[in-house]
Amino acid sequence: MADVLENLKKNGIYKKILYPGEGELQPYKDGCKLYFHYKTTKCDEDRTVIDDSRKHDKPMELILGKKFKLEIWETCLKTMIKKEVSEFICERTHVATYPLVSKSLRAIHHPDKHNHKHEEKQHCCGMMAMADQGTGYPDLDELMKDPQPLIFTLELVKVEMPEDFEKESWIMTDEERFSSLPKLKEAGNQLYKEKKYEEAAQTYFKALGILEQLVLKEKPGDIEWEKLEDMKIPYLLNYSQCQLLKGEYYPVIEHTTSVLKRDPDNVKALFRRAKAHVGAWDPEEARKDFNRARELDSNLSKAVEKELKSLDEKLKVKEQEEKLKLKGMF
Repeated sequence: MADVLENLKKNGIYKKILYPGEGELQPYKDGCKLYFHYKTTKCDEDRTVIDDSRKHDKPMELILGKKFKLEIWETCLKTMIKKEVSEFICERTHVATYPLVSKSLRAIHHPDKHNHKHEEKQHCCGMMAMADQGTGYPDLDELMKDPQPLIFTLELVKVEMPEDFEKESWIMTDEERFSSLPKLKEAGNQLYKEKKYEEAAQTYFKALGILEQLVLKEKPGDIEWEKLEDMKIPYLLNYSQCQLLKGEYYPVIEHTTSVLKRDPDNVKALFRRAKAHVGAWDPEEARKDFNRARELDSNLSKAVEKELKSLDEKLKVKEQEEKLKLKGMF
C-alpha cells in the first residue's frame, strides 16, 4: 500500500484512507465494473461540496478500460478495495474536465432542470467556447474560469468481474456481439412461447441494435455489409410478429417493408404486413399483400381466404356504419 500511495503522490494525487474496507488489494483487469459513491469538494476552509452521489438512488458505475471522461476516478478506484472509503486530493491538472463531467451527471439525475437549449448550443463547442458560454451551473462555471484542486471522497461499494454481469452492447467486442445474437434469439423465442410479447419484442430489438452497430463498421454494398443486412431479417420478422400481436400495426408495416426491400418474395413479411394493413385499415394494400403471399406459397391459400373473408366482412360493417351516418345527416 505504501508503494501505491507513493506512486499517487508522484502524480499529484494524495490519498487518505477513511475506512479500510474488506480484504486485500487485488489488481482489477479491464472490463471490471465498479460501483461507487463520490463526493466532490473544494479545497477551501469550508470544504464546499460541489456534488454528492448519495443524494441519488443508485451509486455511480464505471467499467475499467473504457476511457471514462474523468480518468482520475479510474486511477483512484484501482487503488481501493471493496467497502473502502478514501479521500483523494487531486491537483488541478487532473480535474480540468470535471465541470463538463459534472454537468453531464447532473443532467442525467435532474433532466427537468437541465437547460436543453443551452445544451444544443454547446454540443459542438470545445473547452474554450464552454469557458466563455458557461455550463448553465454557476458553481461549475466558476471552476471552468478558475481551475483548482479538488477533493474526491470515494466509497467502493461493489466490484463485478467481466464474466459476472451482462455486458451492454456498447462495451462488447465485435466477437462478443456476434456470439450474443443466437442467445438473444433463443431468449426471445422462449419469451414468445410464454406469450410475453413485450419482453420478446425488446429482446429481438436488442439483437437488431447489435447488428446495426456491426453494420455501421462496414462499407455499404460490401460482402460483410450485405451479410449483416441479411442477418437482420429473422429478427425483424420476429419483432414484427410480437408487435402485430400487441396491436402496434405501424411498426409492423415499417419493419416488414424493410425485409421486403431486401427480400421481395418473403412470404412471412408479406402476410404479416397484410394483417398490419388490416389493423391500420388500409384494405387495398392488405388485399395486395395477401394475394401476393398466396401466389408465392399455395399452402397459405386457406389462411389467406380466411383473412380475405374477414376483411370483406369488416368492409360491409364499415359500409353499413357510413350509411347510418349519412342517414343521420339528412
